[in-house]
Amino acid sequence: MGGMTSTMAARFAFFPPDPPSYRVVVEDEASGRLSMTTVTPREGVEVRRLWTRRGSGIVAMYVTNPNAKLTLLYSHGNAADLGQMYELFVGLSNHLRVNLMGYDYSGYGQSSGKASEQNTYADIEAAYKCLKETYGAHEEDIILYGQSVGTGPTLELAARLPRLRAVVLHSPILSGLRVMYPVKHTYWFDIYKNIDKMPLVKCPVLVIHGTEDNVVDCSHGKRLWELCKEKYEPLWIKGGNHNNLELFPDYIRHLKKFISAIENLLVRKDESVERSDVTEAPRTSSDCLESSRMSTDQTDMSRSSTVSGDKSKRRTESGGKSRPSTDRREKSRKSVDSSKDMKDDMDQPEKPRKSSDRFGDMMRSMGLCNMDCLKDTASKA
Repeated sequence: MGGMTSTMAARFAFFPPDPPSYRVVVEDEASGRLSMTTVTPREGVEVRRLWTRRGSGIVAMYVTNPNAKLTLLYSHGNAADLGQMYELFVGLSNHLRVNLMGYDYSGYGQSSGKASEQNTYADIEAAYKCLKETYGAHEEDIILYGQSVGTGPTLELAARLPRLRAVVLHSPILSGLRVMYPVKHTYWFDIYKNIDKMPLVKCPVLVIHGTEDNVVDCSHGKRLWELCKEKYEPLWIKGGNHNNLELFPDYIRHLKKFISAIENLLVRKDESVERSDVTEAPRTSSDCLESSRMSTDQTDMSRSSTVSGDKSKRRTESGGKSRPSTDRREKSRKSVDSSKDMKDDMDQPEKPRKSSDRFGDMMRSMGLCNMDCLKDTASKA
């Protein structure tokens, strides 16, 4: 039953160009170097064939930028292949100053195998593995970029990479079924259940969606943005549809701003220390004061049984009545306690992230958009 459902879902989700827009030829027999036909050869572009854990041989292209600090792993939409994406990939690498890897899913372009949800998961894993093992990229220097159906494999991988630098979701889907019908719950036979995986992503996320998208309603992007743990300022392109967002000046302008912000993030190698948040409001001075008072009061417990037995009174005293004999001693210890207070403040959980988690749980049980936009494509399939 599951296999039949997956096959039916694939008919609606995947539309590889037929015939493919390019061919792969061996450019140099000795080295085995490959190249793509029908595209303009570019300096710094490599073509590779990668083998996935499910047995497919997928085609990938890697664009090098000598000024790059970060690497973009791009998962394209459901009706394109590398030949059609080639110029965009070269342009993005140049304008954003990033290295970029794009790949064709199983059954797309000159990749072998058949297109399916599980195969796309194996496909992106193979591309990610190539970035690490062949090009020396580190997890914390990689940005996953998913467009439309490509947001499925993107979020599947992102949810399993705790040190990933960032994620970009371009015209994303909540799930395959939700594109066609306004279901309120996630069903076992649905594909690309992004709505359930979004809260598991720990890195900053940028969402880009067109307000006039008639294939995947903009409400999908907005709902996913609301579910992000680390939100970056989204881009809702006024008048943009499903396939033309790259043509709007705001698209590249906002992406540049995002990449610049991500480059400046402090990456901490100790996983116990929280990653810097792009959009969280700075911690207020009152939080620091609260931490300082708490640590000071703990040392006063031996002096005053009244204070040690009544926490609420302690908070009242800090804002009202003074304790002259205690305050004189506290002032002398101020420089000693300051470093400890800073550590206590850093260890406190961040309130905006907690509320976001609760909101994410609530959103999964709510109704979604009223789009029924794939009925036409279903009738054509």
